Amino acid sequence: MKNNPRISRINDEILKELSQIIRGELKDPRIGSMTSVVRAETTPDLKYCKVYVSVLGNDEEKNSVMQGLKNATGFIRRLVAQRVNLRITPEFTFKLDESAEYAIHMEQLLRKISKDLKEKEANEGEE
Repeated sequence: MKNNPRISRINDEILKELSQIIRGELKDPRIGSMTSVVRAETTPDLKYCKVYVSVLGNDEEKNSVMQGLKNATGFIRRLVAQRVNLRITPEFTFKLDESAEYAIHMEQLLRKISKDLKEKEANEGEE
């Protein structure tokens, strides 16, 4: 499907508002400061929006944050409806995005491989 410029602008606006709401206005202690909104994907009819959230922490913290966001969905939707001028405010579904942690893990692996190669070259040079 072609990327609709209107949907892209709406996604960007929703992303911006959700970031502000999650960082500053949610009082739920389960949602920590290490929570960030990565991406928002709204359907063309604006009825549904998948929100991808990145959480740094262990699995227990991640589950806790996701449960807190699920419980606050109605409150978040109401705030977005007040701030974004849309005829229909989408229903939000929060999904955990682990791409940042995957990237960190891959970088650590690449550094380890690079270090091992340098050590191997140094050992071969000594012989």
